[in-house]
Amino acid sequence: MITFTPLSGAARSLQTPLCYLLQVDDVRILLDCGSPDWEPEKQEENSRRPWEEYCSSFRECAPTIDLVLLSHGDLKHSGLYAYAHSRWGLKAPTYTTLPVQAMARIASVEEVEGLRDEQDIGDQFEVTEGEENAVSAEGEEDKAPEPMTKSGKYVATLREVQDSFDSVNTLRYSQPAHLQGKCQGLTITPFNAGHSIGGTIWKIRSPSSGTIMYCVDFNHMKERHLDGTVLLRSGGIFEPLARPDLLITSADRTSVISSRRKDRDAALIDTVTATLSSRSSLLLPCDSSTRVLELLVLLDQHWNYSKLRYPICFLSRTASEMLTFVRSMMEWLGGTVSKEDVGEDGTGRNRQDRKRRRGDDDGDEDALGAFALRFKHLEFFPNPQALIQKYPSKDPKLILAVPASLSHGPSRQLFCDFAAVPDNVVLLTGRSEPGTLGRVLFDRWNEGQRTETKWDNGKIGSNIMLDGTLKLQMKSKVPLQGAELEEYLQKERAAREKEAASQAALVRQQRILEADEDDSDSDSDEEEEEDEVRRALGQSEDPEERSLKRQKGDGGDGDWNNIDDEGLTKQLLSFDIYLKGNVSKATSFFKNVGGQTQRFRMFPYVEKKRRVDEYGETIDVGMWLRKSKILEEEAESDDIKDYRRRQAEEEMKKAALEPPSKFVTSKVEVQMTCRLLFVDLEGLSDGRAIKTIVPQISPRKMVIVHASDDATSTLIESCANIRAMTKDIHAPRIGESVQIGQQISSFSISISDELLSSMKMSRFEDNEVGFVTGRVVASASSIIPILEPVSVSVLPKPVAAPAGMEDAPRLLGSRPPATLPSSTMIGELKLTSLKARLTAIGVQAELVGEGVLICGGGVRSENEETVAVRKMGAGRVELEGNVSDVYYLVRKEIYALHALVAA
Repeated sequence: MITFTPLSGAARSLQTPLCYLLQVDDVRILLDCGSPDWEPEKQEENSRRPWEEYCSSFRECAPTIDLVLLSHGDLKHSGLYAYAHSRWGLKAPTYTTLPVQAMARIASVEEVEGLRDEQDIGDQFEVTEGEENAVSAEGEEDKAPEPMTKSGKYVATLREVQDSFDSVNTLRYSQPAHLQGKCQGLTITPFNAGHSIGGTIWKIRSPSSGTIMYCVDFNHMKERHLDGTVLLRSGGIFEPLARPDLLITSADRTSVISSRRKDRDAALIDTVTATLSSRSSLLLPCDSSTRVLELLVLLDQHWNYSKLRYPICFLSRTASEMLTFVRSMMEWLGGTVSKEDVGEDGTGRNRQDRKRRRGDDDGDEDALGAFALRFKHLEFFPNPQALIQKYPSKDPKLILAVPASLSHGPSRQLFCDFAAVPDNVVLLTGRSEPGTLGRVLFDRWNEGQRTETKWDNGKIGSNIMLDGTLKLQMKSKVPLQGAELEEYLQKERAAREKEAASQAALVRQQRILEADEDDSDSDSDEEEEEDEVRRALGQSEDPEERSLKRQKGDGGDGDWNNIDDEGLTKQLLSFDIYLKGNVSKATSFFKNVGGQTQRFRMFPYVEKKRRVDEYGETIDVGMWLRKSKILEEEAESDDIKDYRRRQAEEEMKKAALEPPSKFVTSKVEVQMTCRLLFVDLEGLSDGRAIKTIVPQISPRKMVIVHASDDATSTLIESCANIRAMTKDIHAPRIGESVQIGQQISSFSISISDELLSSMKMSRFEDNEVGFVTGRVVASASSIIPILEPVSVSVLPKPVAAPAGMEDAPRLLGSRPPATLPSSTMIGELKLTSLKARLTAIGVQAELVGEGVLICGGGVRSENEETVAVRKMGAGRVELEGNVSDVYYLVRKEIYALHALVAA
């Protein structure tokens, strides 16, 4: 049985983050875990934040998740994964493609640095891995305490982001992964979804629940840096993705008609060229990882073609790292980028030769992908201050700034000054999340358009002039000055002194404890040896000796045991071998017949003896842990060592250069006089494509997610008008669970080698099926029962017929009737597939009417007969025609399209 529960991004909802809980029998699968925008514009101080319900339900179910699948590398699909992995106990195996892993990491790092650089997130503590997996004395798991933040925002740290995405498993397109453990029996396969580099359609195969396809945010159109989704091929739907038992798909743009790509590109290029030519600037808010690549390729091609000299400025902390990753993943790109990279001969040799003649031997540029993605007109800036320092505000330039929602970071800071300059243009390429500044500006632009030119009617609108004032809340970090700085430095000095004193006390105490442990072990061993000797000689310890030992408090060498203690060295005896005087004399532990004899001290020496317990020598766990860490560091490759070293150096430089600062919040009134334009570059299929593709997939059941109320109703009505389309369509709301199918009890059984060798298997889709008869035998060495062949001795004997019911006498020479073996054909005949197979072997076939295929008239013989293949209903196929070669060829191909299981 399948249970589906949307945690966020449900149907008939405006929430943007996508996060769904899919339970297949006993396996709980998390599909995506996006993060909301943490800085909405209209938010009252005491009101409930829009993400609290989502985060609360996610936190409760995170420790129970068995599998995580990520589909895209942006924040609305993967933004909350790092926090949930580090602090909510989301330790389940996670799968995605390599580009999604890299892009999601970069997007998370950009968001973490941007938010933590402007405000105090207010983490009270860091939940460590040991705390999450703590086990109480009673054997029950202690639930990790819920992390409380002053700001109410669940933002991870940089270290948590790196560690979380390092644990993600990556797959290639069309690479099936057979899961183990609790997920044993499930097979997951990623397919190309378009929209973003590495974007994935997940196919989940369950032996009990069938095929489940998770397909959200796909794009069937080919772009400059990506190919379209694999769903559509020249002959229709891609065969491995056709006819799933359950389809989970998004319908956000079902009621949208997109404009032509040619018109969108022309509108953007014309606006950019006209604005820069008039000595004004443009601001393009963008994301930091996925969709910005299409924009960069488009701008770079236009700059090269038009020979423009204006700078393209990219404000992002991770932009350079992002492009480095993309250049190393050229096999995941498509469109015109791959053609530009390899050239006409497929090697890129001409470009390399020209580059070598120029003498440019930069290793990064020589890498595969450097020619198409070098972006020689692009410049990177970490913050707006660095941009203004190089290019003054009056110089014309094109600025790409993150994030696209303008809720925080460089894009919001620039907008405050940028919008007040006449003739400047703010160019939006996406609608952003509801409640953000980006959505506010988009709504204002859309309201200023005529009805026929609104964004969802397939037309390109015109730019509008912004007017009036806009009140914004700005958050920033400013350096401390004056009395605040002096007070901070004084506290820092006091804290350092206190820390140094406590560390010195701990070191001294640890040294004394270690010395005491060594002395006590040595003394106890010596006393045990002396007692054994004394018992062997029949002697006993003298009372004077006992009193002497009590006075000294040790085994006789107490003056020398603490020679390493600081401050006590001057009070000890010297190291001379022979010392005169009573201070150097000591009585022996044993009595002599002739009375007490003197003995003199020697060089101080304490024999180190190994500590033992009832199991042998005691183990120093700390030493083994240190040794294990050293071995792990030695086993790391040089690249990892260099990466860790550079990361540590950057952190040290950042900590050293960052002055003492404080977070401040201010209210700003922005006088808007600039122009505003929206060009749709979201890269998603529109309503016409969705209404065409979904019926061709022809799922048995369907769940609609991530759609508004209007879009959900539109898709349901469209599917209802198609006779062959399923009517079992669900659109659950947030927190509403939908149960699909029935509860099936599945059991694991092991087939013996003897029985396995005699089985005849037939392949059907991704499985092999066969008929078997055996006897279940329990084994004492395994909890899984074994299926063994049935021997003749255990077969039931025929029951004798009662009196009067004897069989009829047989005729002389006749044989007893024998039961003919029966066969079962598994599969569903598709006439289009049969036609393709017949055409390949030279038999002409033509579809006539609905459900009828006429075969015959091929090149094999002039007298070939015609054979008609009809689908009479569910599980019934009729083959009509005379006995001929064509008849047997058609029947053979029909059998080949099914799995034949002989009983």
